[in-house]
Order: sequence, then C-alpha cells, then structure tokens
Amino acid sequence: MNRNVLTHDDVLRTAPADTADVEIAVVVQLNMPGQTEDSVALQRALTVTAVDDLHRLGARVSIHDVGADAAPDEDAITRADGILVLGGGDVDSQLYGHTGPVPNEYGRDRRADDREIAIIRSAMADDAILLALCRGSQLLNVACGGSLIPDLDPFDLHKGAPGQPLFIDETVSLMPGTIVHDLYGQDELTVRNGHHQAVERVGEGLRVGALAADGVVEATERIENSWILGVQWHPEEQGADEQDRQILFTAFLDQVRSRRAAALTV
Repeated sequence: MNRNVLTHDDVLRTAPADTADVEIAVVVQLNMPGQTEDSVALQRALTVTAVDDLHRLGARVSIHDVGADAAPDEDAITRADGILVLGGGDVDSQLYGHTGPVPNEYGRDRRADDREIAIIRSAMADDAILLALCRGSQLLNVACGGSLIPDLDPFDLHKGAPGQPLFIDETVSLMPGTIVHDLYGQDELTVRNGHHQAVERVGEGLRVGALAADGVVEATERIENSWILGVQWHPEEQGADEQDRQILFTAFLDQVRSRRAAALTV
C-alpha cells in the first residue's frame, strides 16, 4: 500500500447497517498535489470519522473523489438522497479574483475545484439537501459568486501556530434565525478549527450563520434552498466535541429522511 495515496477502501472501513434507509454521496478531495504522509493520514482520519458516523446513524455512503483521475459520477451524486462535501486543499485563488501570491498555500488543484463547484451548483439547482465542511463551505461560497480570504492574518483564532497542532478550539457566535442557531439553541458554540482561508465576500443567495470573534465568517446557508449549509469548522476532527458532530450530522440526516419520505408519498 502506498501510504501517500488514499483510495476508497482506505476511508470506507465500516459497513452500513442492514437497516440503512438513505444514501449519502460524500464528495471529497482524497488526494491533492504536494501531499505528504502526514497530510494523507489527516485526510484519512477526517474522512473515516465522517463516514463511520454516517453509517452509525443509519445511512449508506458512496465516495466521490474530485481529486481522482476519473471525474466523479455526477449522475450517481444526483441520485443520492443527500450530499456531504468534506475538506481538502486550498481553493485556486483565480476562481474568486485574487491574482497575487497566496502565502501558506497547499494542495491547490483547479481541476478538483471545478468539479466540486459544478457538483455544488447542480445541488443548488436541484434543491438537494447538502452539508459542506471547511473547504466545502468555502467552495459553496465561491459557487455562489463570493470570494475568500486567501490567507488569514492574524490566524491565531483559527488554527495552531507553526510547529503546534493544527486544530484548536474556537468560540463562534451563532446568528439568530439561522439553521445553526436553531440546531444548537444557543448564541455561542465552541468548535474545532484549523483553517487559513475563509469566506470574505458572501456569495449571492447566502446568509451568514456564524461569526468568529474577529468577524471571520464561520458558517453560511442558502436562503433560496430548503437546506444547504456550510460550516467552516471540523466536527469530524478527532478532537472535536462528539455532541457537535452528533447534532449536525443528525440534523442533516433528518432533512434527508424527510425529503425522501415526502418523495415516496407523491
């Protein structure tokens, strides 16, 4: 096994329950340019945690790698009951109008970006149920015509310092009347973060769901869709609060199941 390359088998380590009633298309950049053994191990751990939790909560999972040589099967993604978009490398800055150098850039892959944006735009057009994490939330914003901060400075609220663990706990404010505020039922939430890029200009049709103490956008949601949510934080990181992941993933699957039940009654 090449420890510097991830395959579907590396992240599909558990099987869904026999009673699994919905299918979730997990869209992820499993491999990216310049990856190392450490970055591969991190991507594996994040993806495995997300997949295992979806299986535990009664869903089946299909993996769609936007970084693979072959393009993802967009028809299969459309047929799924819901879409979970996970993290990966940096978004190509040309996609949001930034033409200068990007400090600390890693994992940039324009082909993966283009594929993922196409999937997100198709999901919006279809009014799919979609949850996007970290890079996924950034690409949701870019897909709606928004821009990103290419490299946060200062960064200390959002990730560890060089030589320190990447992921840290961060307190964010949840905006009243939004999906995340309704889900957690509180004005502040401690989340697990490790990012150097973030939403800057909010895209058309999105509204802010959460803000960091320095004003950086930490969650957005689509106003014009039934349930499309992007969060900058990592509920699937091993040091994250399991209750955070439980609340978010359960709410996502509740929406998926409600949509499926409504379709079956038509």
